Amino acid sequence: MGVIDTIYQTIQVRLTGPVFTLRFARPEAGNTINARLIEECHQALSSIDETVQVVVVEGSPTVFCLGADFKEVSVGVPGASAPGAVAEPMYELWSRLANGPWITVAHVRGKANAGGVGFVAACDIVIADRTADFSLSEMLFGLFPACVLPFLIRRIGRQRAHYLTLSTQPLNAEQALAWGLVDVCDTDSDVLLRRQLGRLRCISRLAVQRYRQYMETFDDQVIRAKRAALAANRAIFTDKENLEKIARYVNTGKFPWEPWAFLVKVWSI
Repeated sequence: MGVIDTIYQTIQVRLTGPVFTLRFARPEAGNTINARLIEECHQALSSIDETVQVVVVEGSPTVFCLGADFKEVSVGVPGASAPGAVAEPMYELWSRLANGPWITVAHVRGKANAGGVGFVAACDIVIADRTADFSLSEMLFGLFPACVLPFLIRRIGRQRAHYLTLSTQPLNAEQALAWGLVDVCDTDSDVLLRRQLGRLRCISRLAVQRYRQYMETFDDQVIRAKRAALAANRAIFTDKENLEKIARYVNTGKFPWEPWAFLVKVWSI
């Protein structure tokens, strides 16, 4: 299997029987999403053969994925991609996780933010430990999670996705479990994962494919939303003011609201 022999820069892969594990491996950048990571994830999924029945997506023990790599989209940063250039391949990657011939499992430990929530929402089953939390921070930068929302709404419903988007508040693991973003949660998620895989590896790819075809008759929201999601993503990532906020954060580490932090203190009195 060629994929196991391939050396990747942003991910690590492992094959254990019919279970293929794809792990984000950008610890220095909070496992953030850049063009290379998306490309390598696509490459890995394209290379696995028909013996694979389950795909596990995970981050490090402390961070799942913090979302987009702002350094890559920031104005004036050497080597930066065109703003929004990764949106379509990212959406396609999540669609593959949601609709592929395997059962997909997100194993979440630590923080999942923004596009990290997209990976979570795209997977069939989400297993988390007690350290996991989930947030959408985009609105703080004048953005919104255009590509995440079709997958997230499908999983937890419109109003809860609406609240997460506008509040920007994180959900802890127990809240995420109650909302349906997480399916099972415990202190030791490795034990939960092994327990789940014991059953999932017995389900054939043909059964999964037939099941997916049947489920699509109920809702094809992800497919229908793609054009609008990509258009919205292009608009917000080509907005000059938004890009200035991102560049300021990359260059100084300051969030957009920080110059007005004293007002928050006054209002809280």
